Amino acid sequence: MEVGPTCHYVMGGVEVDPDTAMSKVPGLFAAGEVAGGMHGSNRLGGNSLSDLLVFGRRAGLGAAEYVDGLAGRPAVREDDLQAAQDRALLPFSTATEGGENPFVVQLELQKTMHEFVGIIRKADEMEMALKKLEDIATRTRTVSVTGHREFNPGWHLALDLRNMLLVSLCVAKAALERQESRGGHTRDDFPVMDSDWRHVLLVLSALGGGQRRAGAPGAGRDAARAARPVRDGRAEEVLHRRGTGRARADQGEKA
Repeated sequence: MEVGPTCHYVMGGVEVDPDTAMSKVPGLFAAGEVAGGMHGSNRLGGNSLSDLLVFGRRAGLGAAEYVDGLAGRPAVREDDLQAAQDRALLPFSTATEGGENPFVVQLELQKTMHEFVGIIRKADEMEMALKKLEDIATRTRTVSVTGHREFNPGWHLALDLRNMLLVSLCVAKAALERQESRGGHTRDDFPVMDSDWRHVLLVLSALGGGQRRAGAPGAGRDAARAARPVRDGRAEEVLHRRGTGRARADQGEKA
């Protein structure tokens, strides 16, 4: 019987307001494992259910309050709907003829994250992972499926690959930036906890236009520092630091 490690729980997630659970996207609410910030670097046993109960309720109340405060029912633009439909059906189109099987691409993504961004992490391996993820991103956009839309696991995976890739990029970039070991994050090249890092969160934002963005204002000197944007084919992803009570002063360009 083969025995090996696997991902059990993601401590990071979507940035949400702690009281309403609304994300940075108006009208989009998140709670539970998909939302970040609740458990720090290591979730304690049993806290996942408590998280769901408490913040699930807050998300529901926040969503209801948000809807009640709207002047009218939001309208979805037809061109946005058409663009979403075209993107979803792309794996069936002639534009992806000769493209790879989505299961092959998923296996490569899984292998890359397991080997280079696994339990014990090192800078050179994570940098290699980011290079491989750029190649996988290109391949993901041209995966091809056959059959019909009725219960088609290959098509479902083709749709999921975009999100799998985005989460992988967030994990790899944040892990490379955090130069310490803490909780579920272990660096072979930075094997101990750094007290300064305890007060720093890392946030990735799809801003577009190659902008650089600092973290929350007023958090202290150098509590947030913009990063070098890394293009993933859709938008510029900017990693920035956000202070959580005390500043961390660092030197260098890369965040």
